[in-house]
Amino acid sequence: MTTPGSTTGDLLSQRDRALRDYEALTGLGLSLDLTRGKPSPAQLDLSQDLLDLPGARHTAADGTDCRNYGGLQGLPELREIFAELLRVPVGQLLAAGNSSLELMHDCLVHALLGVLPGAAARWADEERIAFLCPVPGYDRHFALCERFGIEMIPVPMTDEGPDMDVVERLVAGDAAIKGIWCVPTYSNPDGTCYSDRVVERLAAMATAAPDFRIFWDNAYAVHHLTDEAVETPDVLAACATHGHPDRPFVFGSTSKITFAGAGVAFFGSSRANVDWLLANSGKRSIGPDKINQLRHVLFLRDAEGVRAHMRRHRALLQPKFEAVHRILGKELGGTGLARWTEPKGGYFVCLDVLDGGAAEVVRLAKQAGIALTPAGATHPYGDDPRDATIRIAPSYPSTEELEQAVAGLAICVRLVGYERLLAR
Repeated sequence: MTTPGSTTGDLLSQRDRALRDYEALTGLGLSLDLTRGKPSPAQLDLSQDLLDLPGARHTAADGTDCRNYGGLQGLPELREIFAELLRVPVGQLLAAGNSSLELMHDCLVHALLGVLPGAAARWADEERIAFLCPVPGYDRHFALCERFGIEMIPVPMTDEGPDMDVVERLVAGDAAIKGIWCVPTYSNPDGTCYSDRVVERLAAMATAAPDFRIFWDNAYAVHHLTDEAVETPDVLAACATHGHPDRPFVFGSTSKITFAGAGVAFFGSSRANVDWLLANSGKRSIGPDKINQLRHVLFLRDAEGVRAHMRRHRALLQPKFEAVHRILGKELGGTGLARWTEPKGGYFVCLDVLDGGAAEVVRLAKQAGIALTPAGATHPYGDDPRDATIRIAPSYPSTEELEQAVAGLAICVRLVGYERLLAR
């Protein structure tokens, strides 16, 4: 294909071809959706046996009657399964309701309205509160900050995680910076896995705020797409080694393991932080849904059972990611109009188009019947300064729909890209 270094005539020819392709695309009457990383119906079917569990059984291993109140920390046998997978000691892990996002929300609320271990005051009493936000990042993290008036400071991502030179400089000099959002394994949306070096620096760094917290959202800890099962370093152990045991809040869930809307969420941290969260949670709940936790124990059995189950997910997901890479490579490879990630796990592909073109690509795709996550969603306040990044979520559509959508997206990228090159 023609490259950006081509003559004006070549670019005009390529733009006109892209325009014809786009006109044909709009005539197809498509209605396709690549907006959110939801499990497909086929993936949900993998856990269908959960609906027959726990049957007549209602007693946990320790004799707990799961039908009754209590057990705010969650069933021990379920925590044992995920303690290994999330790298959190069983005694420092909570099993809660169905949403890890809810746990993150609650931790922010409790820190704002109460006093964290190591804090001098409530965050709500501080003049200014800020969080570091590696970009591209997860829009729901940003939405939580915006909801509570927490200032967001973008930090660029590298291929090992957030740029630690920037992170260390910022946290050392500003006591208002109280936290950082991290998706350490197959980051949303670029698929980055944090390196040993990055985790060590996060654990060891000096912070002006004594109550600084790492919000460690390990949502994709077991969501591998290749034979290489990436395991992120143990952030709890690293922080404890460097004298900052209270620094990490570890979050995880079964949302993309079993049923997205009826799973179990987890919180892990230091004993002091766990006691803090339990004390606050006890004011709003007398215990989680232990029947649901019991059915997960019976269905998943142990950590190896989770890994085996995730291999079945991989069999459904891997061909879809391969289709995205194949089509983008065929339609955009060698054009210089875009680059994209090829993650080893997780739920997203990150597509970068020419600066200033993402919003227009999304607009044209929508006009052609292809729904994409809004341009800018990968950045705080919905503002991508380069207007370049688009998040692709391949999991939910059928393979046929996905191929149609990605091929249509590539046409939009070509049309916008060649028009921008001509405008230069």
